[in-house]
Amino acid sequence: MNPDEGAAPTPLAAGSAQLLPELSARRSGPAAGHALAVRRMFGRISPTYDLLNRLMSWGVDRRWRDRALTVLGAEAPAGTLFDCCAGTLDLAAAISTRWPERPIVAGDFAAEMLRAGRPKLPSSARAVVCDAMQLPFAADSFAGISNGFGMRNLADPRRGVAEAHRVLVPGGVFVVLEFFRPTRAVTRAFHAIYGRGLLPLMGRLVSGDGEAYRYLSRSMRGFLTREEMEQSLRDAGFTRVRGSDLTLGIASIVWGVK
Repeated sequence: MNPDEGAAPTPLAAGSAQLLPELSARRSGPAAGHALAVRRMFGRISPTYDLLNRLMSWGVDRRWRDRALTVLGAEAPAGTLFDCCAGTLDLAAAISTRWPERPIVAGDFAAEMLRAGRPKLPSSARAVVCDAMQLPFAADSFAGISNGFGMRNLADPRRGVAEAHRVLVPGGVFVVLEFFRPTRAVTRAFHAIYGRGLLPLMGRLVSGDGEAYRYLSRSMRGFLTREEMEQSLRDAGFTRVRGSDLTLGIASIVWGVK
């Protein structure tokens, strides 16, 4: 398993890199620069990424992943599974544990994240450096695709959804686990207290990179709602699109079938 294989994103000029937490800003601004800035950000925080996830979610993120895999298992036909925006491979590892007999591919455009997580995967699983908006796979390649907390960071999530649709076999399922823009009052209050205060503080103390975690917090408020993501799947051609909130809507699952 070589985390450097695959189609890595094209390098950009250093001065063009800028994090854009608001999705609307990416649509009207330098989206390619945002992609480069996100890749560099995840490269910086990859050594402490797993530790911070556990500390700041109290382990609830594992239950969220289990719920997403329950949907994946219920909907996906036989065939290869692909974990897109795989990060440090927590979700891919859970897939390989639940279905050890299935071929598994994990992809992310931050090679450092894949390297940090590669011990979690069996040698039979592939890890590929690739861009979710331009996947290096043929059409009809995968029976199921998961994306855990990655859609929010894409320069153009619509392209990511379209690519997922392209590489799925007919009848294949796309499952998105994400922090969508909150609509409930209680969830907005949680984001105001936790996301704007505790998340950047813990990020700075543990990783030394408060900027990265300020971006991650702001990107939740600047992203799509769950309902808007469901519509994006319908617009791309997915059917039987559904969504489900987890833990008072702090996280949600959206899925659809090609």
